[in-house]
Amino acid sequence: MALGYKDLLARADAAVPSLTGEEAAALLNDPSYVFVDIRDPRELDREGFITGAHHAPRGMLEFWIDPESPYHKPYFAEDKTFVFYCASGWRSLLATEVAQQMGLKCASLRGGFSDWKKSGYPVSERN
Repeated sequence: MALGYKDLLARADAAVPSLTGEEAAALLNDPSYVFVDIRDPRELDREGFITGAHHAPRGMLEFWIDPESPYHKPYFAEDKTFVFYCASGWRSLLATEVAQQMGLKCASLRGGFSDWKKSGYPVSERN
């Protein structure tokens, strides 16, 4: 039987740690944590992003994480904990599961950028 998106989300939710906005905000200036926005660039242009976050489009994430890939980004090789987020938390939950399988220490931001922004946590605009 094929899995639907709800099945995939439930599996990922059981497998990876998640942070609330409050927990994540407390880690924002901790140098051992890296925030990673996996949304489409148009979403960042339209809504901004968490201050200090890196952008790694979801479609490139596995290639940017893998040090053997020609697209590897060196910050993914650092000994840090990566906090992935998207708009609502669904895409980032699945991305966090993949990143964890690839060997990263990571967590997903529960509620995503939408909840983060509504709560009044630091947001930057894209230039």
